[in-house]
Amino acid sequence: MIRTQVQLTEEQIALIKQVAAERNMSMSEVIRHGMDRFLRQSLTIDRTERVRRALEVTGRFRSGRTDVSQRHDEYLAEAYAP
Repeated sequence: MIRTQVQLTEEQIALIKQVAAERNMSMSEVIRHGMDRFLRQSLTIDRTERVRRALEVTGRFRSGRTDVSQRHDEYLAEAYAP
């Protein structure tokens, strides 16, 4: 591991200490886990991978309805109606 120094707000420190205590972890572990999560979410997926993922799910789900392409707005409104 490489030692580094960062400056955090008092609020950030308080929350990190709280999470560390609740999870029985060190503050360093909490910060590393948080950085790992942030970095994973920050990485962009290239267009080829997005297309591959979209094609992978195509046709996997069935609504049982045969007119979804014509009435999709109505079905969507029904789904979100209170």
